Amino acid sequence: MTEPAKAVFLSYASQDADAARRICDALRAACIEVWFDQSELRGGDAWDQSIRRQIKTCALFIPIVSRHTHERAEGYFRLEWKLAVDRSHLIMANKAFLLPVVIDDTGNDDEHVPEKFREVQWTQLPNGETPAAFVERVKRLLSGEASTAVRAPARPGVQKAPASAWSRRAFLIGVLVAGAAGYLAIERPWVSKPAVLAAFAPPPHSIAVLPFVNMSGNKEQEYFSDGLTEELLNSLAEINELQVAARTSAFSFKGKDTDIGTIARKLNVGAVLEGSVRRSGNTVRVTTQLINAVTGFHLWSHTYDRDLGDVLKLETEIASDVASALKVSLLGDVVTKIEVGGTHNPAAFDAYLRARRLSRSATGAKDVLKAIAGFTEAVRLDPTFALAFAWRSLDYSNLGAGEAAAEMTSQEILERQEADAREAIRLAPELTEGYDALGRAALRALDFTQAREAFERALALAPGNTATLVMSSYFLDDMGQFDAAISAARRAVTLDPLNVNSHGALGVALYVARRYREAIAPFADASSLHPESPDLHVFSGSAHYMLGDLESAKSSCEHNPDYWLNQWCLAMVYDKLGRRTDAEGELAKVKSALGDSAAYQYAAIYAQWGDRAKALEWLGTAMRLRDGGLDALKTDPLMDPLRQEPRFQAIMEELKFPD
Repeated sequence: MTEPAKAVFLSYASQDADAARRICDALRAACIEVWFDQSELRGGDAWDQSIRRQIKTCALFIPIVSRHTHERAEGYFRLEWKLAVDRSHLIMANKAFLLPVVIDDTGNDDEHVPEKFREVQWTQLPNGETPAAFVERVKRLLSGEASTAVRAPARPGVQKAPASAWSRRAFLIGVLVAGAAGYLAIERPWVSKPAVLAAFAPPPHSIAVLPFVNMSGNKEQEYFSDGLTEELLNSLAEINELQVAARTSAFSFKGKDTDIGTIARKLNVGAVLEGSVRRSGNTVRVTTQLINAVTGFHLWSHTYDRDLGDVLKLETEIASDVASALKVSLLGDVVTKIEVGGTHNPAAFDAYLRARRLSRSATGAKDVLKAIAGFTEAVRLDPTFALAFAWRSLDYSNLGAGEAAAEMTSQEILERQEADAREAIRLAPELTEGYDALGRAALRALDFTQAREAFERALALAPGNTATLVMSSYFLDDMGQFDAAISAARRAVTLDPLNVNSHGALGVALYVARRYREAIAPFADASSLHPESPDLHVFSGSAHYMLGDLESAKSSCEHNPDYWLNQWCLAMVYDKLGRRTDAEGELAKVKSALGDSAAYQYAAIYAQWGDRAKALEWLGTAMRLRDGGLDALKTDPLMDPLRQEPRFQAIMEELKFPD
């Protein structure tokens, strides 16, 4: 497409098209260029490319706010708003870039509106009627002059959300795969007079490590170049003064022709490390180069030729060289910290990297068992390889009850999971992954005191480890430490902005804290990163359900009607809509598929239906089976109708939740 750059971008919900048209016509009558999209391109690839280009080059972004934008948690205008907010953070005097307009009585306390929009004053144009004063104001903004606006009145009478909710336990059952990269690449915008962009100012000593290119001439060696990159990334993360973009976000650019400046801005880092790996037998050549993402200049480059048995020293040497180039002080015994839990055995290291690759690509129990077999081979070759023990434990935690029944019982899975975690810690007492694995094993065993100790130790050892932050956030949710849970999740989003799990954890943390309206946005962000995930439609539906927006909840939960989690959600939504027969039908589908293994979820449904006797009966079954969902019992909003019941309180006592 070759559209000319526009001075003004007009963003609106489809229901507000008539009002948007009035505003557009008034501006165009004054010879102001306006991007006003009414084409059939919305949502397609061509639309996506065009919208990104227009938002990154427009001089003024005008979001039209109304009850329709309040009611719709999804829609293309939401993506436009997100892109504009992302860009506004990088523009000097960014209040002159955003000019929100409200066309009805919606107030700027509306939590559906991005916080960045609520930081600036709004202009009220009822039904899109546009006076000459507003047109003149736009002209002044385009010319760079300062101006003021009339703040829209707050909307009166906002109702409180109902107490009904859904169990976040469902979020932990599905396996979410990180996907899609972010959107905005910042360039100098077109304006009537040149506008000024703030200098790109990422956090000091921040870096992203891009996947090293496999130069071995054999695609089967991809696991090795990717694995070595990840190990190096983890090594850099051990340096206290460095802020390192997490793996999922950094690896989202693999195979894409994205320039370094764009990558740096999307990940908000000041430096980018890239390189290549060439392996021949037990020898490896690694070529690296470090780029200043702000200036575009190379800071440092080097080639390393090593034996695979020296891979730990190689990681340490590269990390130290990068730190030196970035003028970062290496505090304490960083070398020892980087090498903790590793191996000097080339064959064990190779088996470990292969198992890690299998683990990351696993789509079911069979794949997980293959990864476990790989880690078993690694520890056979090197019985002191603590990292392999830790990751084998973590993979055991990914086996759900009954998934590996042909191989081992649920109790056997738990025993192996805990034994491997403890062995990893015995071999390497400072190994973060060991404590992370022990925390997950303890949580599965409903030993909350031990889980708390393990997760606290893991966070203390590696406060920048995204996986630990996410899992700790879930645990803190369960324990009722809502502020800490939200903080951990927000930190994960900062370090891993393109990881669906980070956004999902933030949504869950806000949801459990009863901040239902705020939870919608991170769930939408997660869905944009992984649109194929069936779980995410339920997450969006759950937020609407708790807000009492049953039609939106129904629409989301009906998206994949053959999936048990959607059926579980619909059993509650249909009941609230007065469709009890349909609700009972959905519950019957879940029971037919899962039997007693979803006892906790059945208790939640009956609690929401108002059948306390059956809800308590199913909670008793969950206790007998040691159902993993019980770790949510302390804070699950769905269980609120039962909290005054003596039987419920007895179960809480038996579970021994820490204060």
